[in-house]
Amino acid sequence: QVQLDESGGGLVQAGGSLRLSCAASGTIFSSNAIGWYRQAPGKQRELVADITSNGSARYGDSVKGRATVSRDNAKNTVYLQMTSLKPEDTANYHCKMSIRRATQYGYYDYWGQGTQVTVSS
Repeated sequence: QVQLDESGGGLVQAGGSLRLSCAASGTIFSSNAIGWYRQAPGKQRELVADITSNGSARYGDSVKGRATVSRDNAKNTVYLQMTSLKPEDTANYHCKMSIRRATQYGYYDYWGQGTQVTVSS
């Protein structure tokens, strides 16, 4: 089993910053791309940012310049630092990891339960 545990969400004022963390636990052999997606009520889920095992990152257009994604492979953890937060950043943020388990061949996608981020104006 693989479990993803997110933390760091909450209520933030516009212009503020936050840092989300997502740690994976279980019989993990390695991970490929890991990152963050978000979904606001009535909207489609969108990419916030992800990062590959070699450190190549990509960002959604709406957060470019305000978000930084990073990873700690030893801890199977991905981080998302966001600054200059806007009310439109309000959403449920989910981490997603492409993981190969020690007992499997191939990589499979795993999702966290989500952490709510609310930005007040």
